[in-house]
Amino acid sequence: MPYFDFKGRLVYYDVQGEGKPILILNGIMMSTKSWEPFMKSLTQSNQLIRLDFLDQGQSDKLENSVYTQDIQVDVIFECLKHLGIKKINIVGISYGGEVALLFAVKHPSFVDRMVLFNTTPYTSAWLAEIGHQWNAIGKTRNGKTYYQATIPVIYSPSYYEKRLDWMKKREEVLVPIFSNPVFLDQMERLTNSAERFDVRHELHKIESKTLIVAADEDYLTPMQNQKLLHELIKDSELVILPGVGHASMYERPMLFVTLVLGFINQVSDQYQI
Repeated sequence: MPYFDFKGRLVYYDVQGEGKPILILNGIMMSTKSWEPFMKSLTQSNQLIRLDFLDQGQSDKLENSVYTQDIQVDVIFECLKHLGIKKINIVGISYGGEVALLFAVKHPSFVDRMVLFNTTPYTSAWLAEIGHQWNAIGKTRNGKTYYQATIPVIYSPSYYEKRLDWMKKREEVLVPIFSNPVFLDQMERLTNSAERFDVRHELHKIESKTLIVAADEDYLTPMQNQKLLHELIKDSELVILPGVGHASMYERPMLFVTLVLGFINQVSDQYQI
């Protein structure tokens, strides 16, 4: 399996397809495996790079460590260096979108185009309290309670009700994972790494064309946060998905792929009309 060394830690990555490269960044509970349903479409005409952040998936764990999302930015930089890529398109959702913003601020010349789903420019006090609640429940090691606190809220109410049988199957799969102390400790560290995230005063440094995809039933990154991101990134477009929650890629998979590929692969960014 492909790994690269990052300061003595192993980071897992996967590269498939050929064409304009796209780096896709995981949400906080995700891993490279989370993108499997989209691989056929996303690699049809593009090279897709998947990456597990430290404390995610098949990458090394940072036991007994305290860190910020800046370490994940450095992981991305090392990955691109390892692959010999000097210009990349980035797609990020939630936690991955936040890391994408930090990378685009720190390394603006490396980013061609960027697509951000369900992303906020800062961790509000309200969102931080949700993180504190997740961590407190995680310490109980009760996987079912952790599932109930974290998973239903990421979907829109209408989707949850329509897919109730599927949600129950997801619960059967996830509760054993959420009962694992190693996973819960990872989640606590990842959650804490985002608590002080705030790029509101640095977004003017971003040079890339950016598409912001917001969902109007997102209860983790509310609409006003996603609209603020659009206001602060000078060369950005905003699309709002009605009746969609935080896990927008799963609720509207075809639209997710269409927006990603359409924005990244369009030949022109200026039109004489």
